[in-house]
Amino acid sequence: AVGPLLGGWLTTDFSWRWAFGINIPFAVVIVIGVLLTIAESRETRTGGLDIVGAALSVVLFGALVFGLIEGRTYGWWTTDQQLRIGGVTWTWGVSPIPFAFALAALALLAFLVWEVRRSRQGHGTLLELSLFRISSFRNGNVAAMVVSLGEFGIILSLPLWLQFVLGFDALQTGLVLLALAVGSFVASGFAGATSGRVSPATIVRIGIGLEIIGIAAVGWVVAPDAAWGWLLPALFVYGMGVGLATAQLTGVVLQDVPVELSGQGSGTQSTSRQVGSALGIAILGTVLFTSTAGILGAKLDDAGVPSAQRDQIVSAVVDSAGGAIAGLAENPQTAAIADDAKAALSEGTRLSAFSAAGFLAIGLLATTALERRRDPETAVG
Repeated sequence: AVGPLLGGWLTTDFSWRWAFGINIPFAVVIVIGVLLTIAESRETRTGGLDIVGAALSVVLFGALVFGLIEGRTYGWWTTDQQLRIGGVTWTWGVSPIPFAFALAALALLAFLVWEVRRSRQGHGTLLELSLFRISSFRNGNVAAMVVSLGEFGIILSLPLWLQFVLGFDALQTGLVLLALAVGSFVASGFAGATSGRVSPATIVRIGIGLEIIGIAAVGWVVAPDAAWGWLLPALFVYGMGVGLATAQLTGVVLQDVPVELSGQGSGTQSTSRQVGSALGIAILGTVLFTSTAGILGAKLDDAGVPSAQRDQIVSAVVDSAGGAIAGLAENPQTAAIADDAKAALSEGTRLSAFSAAGFLAIGLLATTALERRRDPETAVG
């Protein structure tokens, strides 16, 4: 609840960099609090640190996330923009993105081979692959990944729409998003009241269902001349869904994991969520900006704007994630174009929200395999 408000205030009255810098003192306080209040716990397994496995995982997820996030910038296949790292420039005709995905695939294969080898030799592993024989753990991680993908539909697109179409500043945007946090807070009380009477998997499904309703309602409300007040109940419902689904899904994923492997199990489900979030940013971001570019280009063609000027305007709006709209609106000669850009970004936001609802629906289907079933023959011990 405090995060969007504090971040919005820092961004509005100081600098957007403080939205990241504020994490440093918070991290110091958290570390001190952990050391003072939480007892040490260690997994009982021995066999040394898996340094190679850790390095391969860094390469795997670093290359994967880079490819997912930057594909729209550098091109999914052919090079749209040159990649420069220090004094080195990517000069190949093929985009660096396919190479990033190929590197991630090779790193995944090497990681699996290495982990199996260390496990057979009795050495410690970064990830106990036999955990995936537990159905609740395996299916829960798939559901967590898909749900995280869908949940980023609002987080990515709605703040852009609020600021560059409706003209909100960062603090006002944080106030609107507060409805989401309030919904999550209410959901935590509901989850606690129903604990032991309703199965966690059922609560997860209820939560995802509320997320679908909330995010679809947001997509329905979004328009260039929308009354933003209607967003508040939609975000409240969505926040209730997030509060119910996220916490309970973590418990479902870990419910059958042996205590001595809980560290690995927890780390794996957290990684699944982060990969899903990266997928959400990539896929829903592509939906948002590709649809915005196509709709705006079509509107400018209808208005008779020359193709070179049209491409320049579309690139400015899309590359700035809508930030260029304010400049267009200030100039009387381009005010009509600014209106077209607002309409295009609104439609892109709608499509992104509906796409997120679709992915959440897939996540809801994935939860059908989450009923608690502990099979003594496959449980890891």
